Amino acid sequence: MNAPNTLPKPPKTGWSTTALLLGIVLLIIASFVSLPLKWRDFFSQDAVRTSIEFLRGFSPPELAPTFLEKIAYATLETLAMSAIGTLLAAFFGLLLSLPASGRFGMGARVLTRGVLNVLRSIPELVWAAILLIAAGLGPFAGTLALTIHTIGVLGRLFADTLENCPPLPEASLRINGSHPVAAFLYATLPQSSPQMMSYVLYRWENNIRAAAILGVVGAGGLGQMLKYHLSLFQMQQAASVIMAMLILVCTVDAISFGLRRVMTR
Repeated sequence: MNAPNTLPKPPKTGWSTTALLLGIVLLIIASFVSLPLKWRDFFSQDAVRTSIEFLRGFSPPELAPTFLEKIAYATLETLAMSAIGTLLAAFFGLLLSLPASGRFGMGARVLTRGVLNVLRSIPELVWAAILLIAAGLGPFAGTLALTIHTIGVLGRLFADTLENCPPLPEASLRINGSHPVAAFLYATLPQSSPQMMSYVLYRWENNIRAAAILGVVGAGGLGQMLKYHLSLFQMQQAASVIMAMLILVCTVDAISFGLRRVMTR
């Protein structure tokens, strides 16, 4: 005898959901119609031939020992920019996440989330261009740009994590006479810390890529080397810098993946 079908009926789709999906489809269609996408020119023979000639200029990469030493120093500079920027952002993001999660009232929540929205809505390149005026050329401005933007991202993510954390453990400690700070440190923070660390590692991966690009505006690191050699049409040297970027990003991704695996066991 066949068992009866116990699966529930699918939920009904409301008119608001249908309207939203239809609006998204219309927006995508309007985007393709409004943009002058010249697919035919992109795949033309002249475009393909020019692209091949351009790529041939990158071969072979520059492997002179003195040049590789410069790349190694720029790689360490890029790595340091991303690491310091992420650590500072994690610290200040955690501080701002407390009022942003509503722990100090609705007024502080709205104000802090507004500040976080402003910080993360401005891209790192724009922050770097602004800070270069005050801090000058070099990695200091790039580190500050990464820090400020990442504070807005991590502060919002940390605040959402704290809001979604079960309140009963902290409430139990508060009822039994624990200080609010102690209850937060021993109940809420341990529950939220694995998710927060995952966010920090993910942002570190993103900041590695961002730090490599910030050098285009003069913020130091591999990006600054890449801009310099491309501006002089030194394609072989630029190819070595690009390879160093790829190796650095892959290495950091592997380290971050391993750390997340260890944390989730």
